[in-house]
Amino acid sequence: MEAKKFGLNDIVEMKKQHPCGTNKWKIIRMGADVRIKCEGCQHSVMIPRREFEKKMKKVLFSADES
Repeated sequence: MEAKKFGLNDIVEMKKQHPCGTNKWKIIRMGADVRIKCEGCQHSVMIPRREFEKKMKKVLFSADES
């Protein structure tokens, strides 16, 4: 299985929807842990990179495309 490609400031879709009703998240910090911020309510969550890779569905908008 190919590793998922994602980078800082990318907008990603997660497998589960956030309680506020949106499913778009922005990657705001990367390292051993990844911090993502909800695009709907601006709530941020830090999760381990391995868990993030499992829960991420796809990259919606890449930061380096702009």
